Parts: sequence; structure tokens; C-alpha cells
Amino acid sequence: MGTRPLAGVQVLDLTNVLAGPFCCHQLAHLGADVIKVEAPGRGDLARQLGADDALNRAGMGVSFLAQNAGKRSLTLNLKARAGKDLLKRMVRGADVLVENFRPGVMERLELGYEVLREENRRLIYAAISGFGQDGPWRDRPAYDQIIQGAAGVMSVTGSDEGGPVRVGYPISDTVGGLTAAMAVCAALNAPERGAFIDVSMLEATLATMGWVVSNHLIAGAEPQRHGNENPTSAPSGAFQAADGLINIAANKDEQWLALARHLGRADLLARPEFATREDRKANRLRLRAELETVLTTRDAAHWVEALNGIGVPTGAVLGVPQVLVHPQVAGRGILAEFKDVPGVGRDISVLRTGVKMDGMPPSVDRPPPVLGGDTEAVLGKLGLGRDEIARLRRDGVIS
Repeated sequence: MGTRPLAGVQVLDLTNVLAGPFCCHQLAHLGADVIKVEAPGRGDLARQLGADDALNRAGMGVSFLAQNAGKRSLTLNLKARAGKDLLKRMVRGADVLVENFRPGVMERLELGYEVLREENRRLIYAAISGFGQDGPWRDRPAYDQIIQGAAGVMSVTGSDEGGPVRVGYPISDTVGGLTAAMAVCAALNAPERGAFIDVSMLEATLATMGWVVSNHLIAGAEPQRHGNENPTSAPSGAFQAADGLINIAANKDEQWLALARHLGRADLLARPEFATREDRKANRLRLRAELETVLTTRDAAHWVEALNGIGVPTGAVLGVPQVLVHPQVAGRGILAEFKDVPGVGRDISVLRTGVKMDGMPPSVDRPPPVLGGDTEAVLGKLGLGRDEIARLRRDGVIS
């Protein structure tokens, strides 16, 4: 199998910004040939997004670079009859089509699933949307923050003092993309190919909240914001060391015993308010204060080493620059480097996926594409000659 289990699978990527491109990012790294179909002249909105304004102006924004390596870019005006016809021709030879338009857009373009299925009965069509293809919220626009709020994520993030807080990166977009990629891979393995996959970012996010949701559904517990505290155990959360925070997860009774004794606070073991897990949860703030009388006497690195050494899970709270250069990450191949990337004019590093297969991280050979950079090559493989391609360009069907 190696690191390319989807070798030979062709994916048409009609997606924008994050959820859809992140789905196809996974498929490309698993070996699929991903053709990114973009609107002439502007392409994926993510080409204009990111922290480097010069790259945004060049149509190679950091947000685009982050999840489009390994793909080919074809520009195609899907509002033009010739553009619709070309997409249908491509569908005949494709295995998968992924789109994340608002529900109904592809039907209005006369390119919905039922139409494309007539071109290829084996087509796997994945539609990613904020709320799904039906329901009262079907037609609402959806961005990650909207979904985080609607799914209840913000209601359980942050502290009571500060109110609801969004997760610090677009988790609902990302989870939606991963869910779609999982479903596509499953559909590719079906005895008879051909499926319509409806991915709701709202439901995909809810599905990851199983513990929180189940505590409400089964135990009748109203979800609460707990900040950096683990609501299932104590002491378990972020604690202050001399030079910053550390995470300690003494979730088992034996870990709690080892922690208290190592810190020289065996006296806490005899106190009734800390006797059981439920007692410690009910008195977690008092327990935190007692433990931090010792934890604040040494730096985080000391406690991470010492407490892990006695079997108490402990970790530093790192920033992104710190974790990227740490040997645990840098040595496992999650970062890909591309030299002198066209449209960027310099080397870039981007993330691969969080998996290894047969000891190797799946990778791609191509950097993120410039807008329409593969248009002529893709259309040439469809059998179009130079004159026909030139005519399509003059007519604004491609750019």
C-alpha cells in the first residue's frame, strides 16, 4: 500500500476557503489526483487570505498555501455553457467530486448530483455545507464561527467570568473537511461505487462533542464552561509553575497519590475534601491553590520531567513556533518544504497530514498551484487542441 492508497483516484475539487479544500488536502496526500476547479480571474477566496498581504495580492495567500499542495489548478467558468459541458466531460473520467457551495447552487448551475450522475453512475459526489442539504437552516450562509456558536462549542469554551469563547482556530471547518474525507474514502471502498455524501459542518462538529452531548442526553447535566479545567477529574488542568503554565492530568487515583507525595503534600491525602474523585472535583479550586504553593517554586521544564518520570501525565503549554521546532514534531516529517514556489517567489513550509503509513508520512510532490496553472494540460488530456483552448480563453470560459 505504501503512502498512496488512493493512487489512480481522480478528484474534482470545486471547493473554496477551508472545509472543502481541507477534505481534498487529505485525499491528495493519500495519493489522489486532485484537480482544483476555480473561477477564472479570482479563484479560491483563500488565495486572498492570510497574514502576508503581498501574497494575498499575488493570489497565493497563506490560507490557500496551507491546504492546496499537490493539487492541479484549472480555471473554468461554470456559468458558461461551454464551462458546464467541460465539467461534465471531466466528470465522466472522475471518481469523486467535492463541492462546498451553499445548498442549491450546483442545481441552479444545472450541475447538481442528478445531472452529473447521468454522466457517471459511479461518481461519488460530496457536498459540504454549514447545515446540510435540508432543514430550516439549509440556506443560511455559514462560516466557522457561526457553526461554533450554533453547535454549542462556544458555550463550553472559556470561563464563567469571561463568557463564551470560540476555539482559537477554525475547528468546525477542519472537522467538516475531515468528516467528508473519511466518508469519501469509505465510499471509494464500497462494492458498487456511486454515492451522494451530505456533510453538515454543524452535525460534524456535534459528532466530536460526544462526551459533552452525552452528559446532557443521558445524565441530564447542563454543559458548562470550565476554562482550563478537566470537568471529569481533578487535579486535571493547567497549573501555574514558576515561569508559566503546565498541564497536569492526574486522572487516576494512583496518579493523584503519586503527585501529592512527590510535591511533599501527602497531608492533602488525609483531608476529607480531597478523599475521592468527586470530592476533588467539587473542591478543585481549593486543591489547585494547595498544589500551586509547590508548583510555583520550580519552572515548567522541571515539573514536566519530574512528574512524567513518576507516571503523572504532564506537559508544557507551548506556542506554535515552539512546538514546530521541537524534535517530537520536527523529527516526524509533518512539515513539507517546497523550493522557490511559483507565484510565491520563495521557499515555503506547510503541514502535511497527521498520519504515518508504513512508517512514512503521506506527501505530495507539487507545491500549491498558481491560479489556472494546469488549465491547458488538463484540457489537453480531454482532447482539446490549442485552437479550441485559445477560443475558450477568448470567450472567458477559462483564464
